[in-house]
Amino acid sequence: MKIAVIGYSGNIDENPVKPLTTLCEALGLEIVKRGHTLVTGGRDGVMEAVSKGAAKLGGTIVGILPANDTGNDFLTIRMNTGMDYSMRSILMMYNVDVVISIGGKAGTGLEIFAAYGHFKPIFLLRGTGGWTDRIANTLLDGKYLDERRQVEIKSVWSVEEALEEIELLEASK
Repeated sequence: MKIAVIGYSGNIDENPVKPLTTLCEALGLEIVKRGHTLVTGGRDGVMEAVSKGAAKLGGTIVGILPANDTGNDFLTIRMNTGMDYSMRSILMMYNVDVVISIGGKAGTGLEIFAAYGHFKPIFLLRGTGGWTDRIANTLLDGKYLDERRQVEIKSVWSVEEALEEIELLEASK
């Protein structure tokens, strides 16, 4: 599967990313270990940390980049879109099977909504702050963004739980 990981951008050695780097690296490692492809926005922050973990096992790491951005050092495939951050985020949702959200600011919120609009299953890695935790508290019936109930959004509490839920989803197809 092509698994998108979305979340905070910014320097990985500063808050709010720094406390999440170990978790992000473990997630990237586990995605590759289980034979999946990692897709991110290709930049810094959560995107860089999860890419760093995936690179440890030589995984395929796709960065869907905004205009004039070369991406982080761990990408194996750089897709330069020529688009701004928001439009590239929407394009990313056309090219993934599922989404895992970690923390995040407004751009992550946009990506969650774009994933929902494109019927992509979304896994909120809870306890990571930002829009990931905020959106979890607003869901209808604890799992939908709106009354259309077009795709379920699930809260997960660990890297292992996220990947197990994704593999259950994959097995049910």
